Amino acid sequence: MKILTRNIDRPNPAHIDSYLVNEGYVALPRALNEMGPEDVLEEVKLSRLRGRGGAGFPAGMKWDFASRDRRSPKFIICNADEGEPGTFKDRVLIENDPHAILEGMALAAYAVGAEYGFIYIRGEYPFGARVLERAIKEAEERSFLGENILNSGFNFTITVHRGAGAYVCGEETALIESLEGKRGQSRIRPPFPVNVGYSDLPTVVNNVETLASIPQILLRGGDWYAGIGTPECPGTKLFSVSGHVVNPGVYELPMGVTLRELVFEHAGGMRDNRSFKAAFPGGASSACLDESQLDVKLDFNALAAAGSMLGSGAVMVLDDTADMVKVTHVLIKFFEHESCGKCTPCREGLFWVRRIFDRILEGRGAMADLDLLSDICESIRTTSFCGLGEASVSCVTSTMEKFRDEYLGYLKGEEPDGGTLEESA
Repeated sequence: MKILTRNIDRPNPAHIDSYLVNEGYVALPRALNEMGPEDVLEEVKLSRLRGRGGAGFPAGMKWDFASRDRRSPKFIICNADEGEPGTFKDRVLIENDPHAILEGMALAAYAVGAEYGFIYIRGEYPFGARVLERAIKEAEERSFLGENILNSGFNFTITVHRGAGAYVCGEETALIESLEGKRGQSRIRPPFPVNVGYSDLPTVVNNVETLASIPQILLRGGDWYAGIGTPECPGTKLFSVSGHVVNPGVYELPMGVTLRELVFEHAGGMRDNRSFKAAFPGGASSACLDESQLDVKLDFNALAAAGSMLGSGAVMVLDDTADMVKVTHVLIKFFEHESCGKCTPCREGLFWVRRIFDRILEGRGAMADLDLLSDICESIRTTSFCGLGEASVSCVTSTMEKFRDEYLGYLKGEEPDGGTLEESA
């Protein structure tokens, strides 16, 4: 079933005329002419759509909190700062179906009473930023954005803001800080952005994929959407599949598809007929799954029960040639580099985790290093300022649990003959 990717194979998919011939900008005028803001909000609640950026928070609930706040102006922010290693699904939507994102933002704005919108896009996506800017201009020319949209009296304008490459700005409060011209660092929560967001005013921050789902929900009804996927996690999901598979790419599948189905039925199985070894189902910040967990369902609840998380749906697959200690070392170097430095556990903890990995890989490790790693990771996980810091050590704790023999091999001087994520790229 194609909901999010229904337009991307059409000729000139990013152009407004291509979008219009396939039910584009039908939901918005219908909402403005036939529905009140509360009706739009109710359909999103009925859909049970959960945020697709990683946290999985119910979109309707977030909108409801913002709609109840009577202060103005209000803001809608599209989080397009796609920086999680292994994630590239938002880029597909931005470059191939930008108008679905814009229509979703306009519907969200109508539902909560917002007047202004921002798309905070990753600085490494210059082409995507230009696509969005062109799409905004097209939508304004057809009166789908701007002042007095479709003569309804509803005003909503969108501005594209390019980030500067900081991973932490994918976290919504750090994103808002950056948007305000400050250093990209997380805020203390509560208060939450729905009440105290951009300029300390009510602000809804939704992921690209979340917003692109809204037009079809409004067209076909919340109950229709809720009937797709699993009862707890309805709808379809975009999975960014990378690593040691035959056909890496973006796959739109119903929530609840198993890891086995995704890898072997949709992504073509393992490359060179190798054996499956592990996968990070929610990108670098998720705990890895091993071969015994191939039948785990890929949704928020099932993966949490399995000790991991869905995150953004970035499924990084590794075969039996992968050296899990080296793989984890690569990931930890990334998180150390991207720590914003605001809180001591993340800033100093990741530095020492990386130092210990350096020591182990250089043959200077000791058995006590494994206990030391566990202690430091627990401190980072439980005391970091934001969710990005908390999740940064999931790769360490999960590989130490599932592939402990590989760590012990290094400590005993028995280096395995395996590759890393860098060598797989």
